[in-house]
Amino acid sequence: MVEAKWNGVRIADSDDTVIVEGNHYFPEQSVDTSLLRPSSTTTVCPWKGTAHY
Repeated sequence: MVEAKWNGVRIADSDDTVIVEGNHYFPEQSVDTSLLRPSSTTTVCPWKGTAHY
């Protein structure tokens, strides 16, 4: 089981992550989206496209 935590709070967990260039990507249904909020900050990833976080 892989977990993603921020400030001690679990944001996601899954046995089915995909590893790309050393980073774990979680299935959307394994992420607690109630802990996330929109942001105007963006980056561009060749795998995901534009990310907002």
